[in-house]
Amino acid sequence: MSAYLARQIEARQEAWHAAKSLLDRAASESRDLSGEEEQSYQRMMEDIDKRGQVIADLQAAEAREADIAASVITAPEVRGNRIEVARTDADIVRSLAAGEMRSYTFERRDLNTTDDSSIVPQSFYDVIQENLVTVGPMVDGNYVTLLNTASGEDIKVPVESTRPAATAIAEATQITALDPTFSSITLKSQKVAVLTVVSREILTDSGIDLVAFLGRSLGTSLGIKANGLLTTGTGTVQPNGIVTASGSGVTGGTGVSGVPTADNLIDLVHSVDSAYIRRGARFMARRTTIGAIRKLKDTAGNYLFVPAATVGSPDTLLGFEIVENPDVAATGTSVKSVLFGWTGSYHTRMVGGLEIARSDDAYFDTDEVGFRATMRIWGDLGQSAAVKHFVGGTA
Repeated sequence: MSAYLARQIEARQEAWHAAKSLLDRAASESRDLSGEEEQSYQRMMEDIDKRGQVIADLQAAEAREADIAASVITAPEVRGNRIEVARTDADIVRSLAAGEMRSYTFERRDLNTTDDSSIVPQSFYDVIQENLVTVGPMVDGNYVTLLNTASGEDIKVPVESTRPAATAIAEATQITALDPTFSSITLKSQKVAVLTVVSREILTDSGIDLVAFLGRSLGTSLGIKANGLLTTGTGTVQPNGIVTASGSGVTGGTGVSGVPTADNLIDLVHSVDSAYIRRGARFMARRTTIGAIRKLKDTAGNYLFVPAATVGSPDTLLGFEIVENPDVAATGTSVKSVLFGWTGSYHTRMVGGLEIARSDDAYFDTDEVGFRATMRIWGDLGQSAAVKHFVGGTA
């Protein structure tokens, strides 16, 4: 049913209830309609009749359209070579912008990896996801373990606490059974939401790419909040941020205002078990901290920081990739400012899809339209020994 048809039906029902209320009031007072009431009643009846005719015409048109579509699909010349045109996410975004839909939940879909991917439009969910990862690494599957679940109930992820130790034994000697010890982390879900206001001129301008425009606006805003929670969340009513959950690695010395030295960073690397190093360990810090670290040299005068030599390869620090995260704290005394370890031990959970809702009423006086985006996330570190932090020493 079209939005226009729905509005006509709603208006007709409102007119009928108003007319009925007028008659009921006169009946309760045991009197006839007054002259003014009679005129109002007749106008209501005319409005009901006119809207009824419009509704009938629209329903007939929709029925004819459905018949034509069915005839085309079953026609002999196309029956053997049926082509279906799917409604794209761009169409849905346009419908939201035009007010034909009030809300829609965009589900996560696998990216197209076939040869025709260049001509298949990217889903709106993926456009949002791309903008999420531009503001921080904590929803990027390249750096964390990303879990997508359809529903939001709590889930437990098993974590191996200790592994069984092998022993050397003599021939024909009984082997003692040893079981690994497992613990678990509980992944909950927390709603993250953003409300943005867009002028109606932008929405009606056919030259504007609404998927890119709204994807950038909503994705960036959601990403900033999500990355912050997944980095420094308290772990109670919020995700357990990677900084919060990280293990103790190295504490800096005095008189350096919390800035790590070259020896501090070397000690931090060697505080993490080699089993995690082999899985792909990396540093993580904010941009200003990375700037301070870039100035550090070894005893031979060589910089510890090595910029990427080729396009696509990462910058390295002591031979390990260094990742920028704007929500890791700046250097300071008693502050966790540098992380190192296997960040893949951090589990980021994203629940269901991304709901987009539209409102025309809240910003009626400025002729603007509000768009609300909501998503649910959670995160926790599997093993605190996998990622450790540097804490700035006292002043």
